[in-house]
Formats: sequence, structure tokens, C-alpha cells
Amino acid sequence: MFNWKLYIVVLIGFAIILSGFYINPIPIIEEDPVLETLNQPPVEPVIVREGNIVKIEMTAQVTNVEISTGVFYNAWTFNGTVPGPIIRVKEGDTLQFTLNNIDPNMSHSMDFHAVQTSPSKNFVDIMPLEHGSFTYSANMPGVFMYHCGTDPVLEHIANGMYGVIIVEPKDGYPTDNEVDREYTIVQSEWYAEHDFDAFLDGSPEYVVFNGNDFTLKEHPLLAKVGDRVRLYVNNVGPNKVSSFHIVGAIMDRVYIDGNPKNMLYGLQTVMLPASGGAVVEFVVNEAGDYPIVTHQFNDASKGAGAVLRVTADGLDTGD
Repeated sequence: MFNWKLYIVVLIGFAIILSGFYINPIPIIEEDPVLETLNQPPVEPVIVREGNIVKIEMTAQVTNVEISTGVFYNAWTFNGTVPGPIIRVKEGDTLQFTLNNIDPNMSHSMDFHAVQTSPSKNFVDIMPLEHGSFTYSANMPGVFMYHCGTDPVLEHIANGMYGVIIVEPKDGYPTDNEVDREYTIVQSEWYAEHDFDAFLDGSPEYVVFNGNDFTLKEHPLLAKVGDRVRLYVNNVGPNKVSSFHIVGAIMDRVYIDGNPKNMLYGLQTVMLPASGGAVVEFVVNEAGDYPIVTHQFNDASKGAGAVLRVTADGLDTGD
């Protein structure tokens, strides 16, 4: 005999099971998309002067840079180099600046220490694959840092988005007619790649001049015996202090932050905080190699060094 009660109970049970599957389906877990590692070829900056108006066009991009021999860092950059291009203008110039952001994954911006302006108006984020233009006045002479100001600023600087803008004094420096050689040195730090915890609390793996630990040693700066040498120096950090020192020389003129009103005499070492700059001058009286270092020697041992090679004719001996 057919058991209708059992049949109805079974049907109800199946209905409950099926409704459970419908109401609470098994979730489908989707993996986060893996962003492609970019290595965009460097883009040349555009710097054009028209009277006292300087038109500057720069590019925010992601590019592999060599920070030590055979060691590459997937850097966030201005124009594909670290530091970014050196910009040189004159006191009183008007800067018409454009930032092109070709990084498809990240917003970037430009913070010029050389100008006085509203950051919320003129240091704003440029969205991926967009551009923005701003106008500034450069009314203060000096050696200034520029950097990406997008939050978190530490991440953007530590990943390579910085450089130097030199604003030449309107009336020059008192020693202009005495200077024979000019060079620019930028000190900075490299941490574990894209590791924000390391940026915050870790020690840098490399502390370098002009982006790496080898170029200014393998290709020394050059001078001739008797030359007065001028260095435009900036410590962009982001975290370390620089105790800038030239072994075998005394800096007889130092313009703190590059302002001619801030002149000091006879310094052995110039203390540069993060973002601090200076113009330093000295005379080399004998031939030989003059090491340039930060006198924080734990940092010098991590790469922050250069060589000034002085010869009778100012040419490299190759030694």
C-alpha cells in the first residue's frame, strides 16, 4: 500500500534542501586581479623659455631603475629617472607647469618647494592617464626639492618620485665669476621594494647620490688643480639626515638652501635635513681623488659617496 504521508514528508524535505541551495548558494571566490608590472620607457621632459616664462612638461611614470650594479627597482618616477630631471630657472620666472600621468594604476602630483602657492589648488592629484596644468611664480632663490605630494607622501617619495629645482638668484652669487666647475648631487634612500612598513620603520638598504651607488664613483666629477668647484646639493630623504662632507677640502663658501643671503664660511660639514639644500664651494689645490660622502658613515657605507677627480688638465686619468 502506497504511503502518502511518507511521500509528502520526502517532498517537503527535498523542497527545504533545494530552497536552502537557492537562498544560500555556494559562494564563488574570485581572485584579486594581478596588476601587470610596468616598465615604461623614459619620457624626455619639455622645458622651454619664452622671456621670463618657463614652460615645463613632466611625466609621472613607472620605470625600472638600476640602484646598484645589477640591482633594479621598479620605481615610481618623474620622466623615468631617479632623481627626476634637474630643473633650472631664474628668480622672478613664471613657471607654466604640466604633469602628464601615464601610470594607469595610480594618481600622482607635483609639490614644488620652490614656490609659494595653495597646495589644495596647485599640488592636486592627477588621475591615471590624465594631465593637469598649473602656474607658479619662482620668487625665492635656492636649491629646492620637488616631489610627488599624493597621499601617502612617504610611499611616493620612497618609491622614487623626487628631484631638484634650482632657482638662480636674480643678481647671482657673489662668487659667480670665480667658479670653474658646477655639479649637482642629490642624496636619497632606497628601502625594500614597495614595502611601506620598511619605509616607515626600517633601515634603508641603500643610501645613494644621484639615484644609485656607483655612477659618481665609476665616472668621477672632474676638476683642474686650482679650480673653484660649486656643488648644488639637496638631501631629499625621505627619512635620513645628511652630513655632507668633501674629504680633503674645506667649504669656504656655503649658501644654506642656496639663498645668497645665507652665506657661511669655512665649513667642514653641512648638515642637511630631509629636503634641505645648499650651494657649497671650495678650491682644490692639489691633484688627486677627493671622496664626497655623508659623514653619517653607516649611510656612506650603504652607497652615499662620490669621487671628485682633480688633475693638472681637468681630464679623467682613468685610474
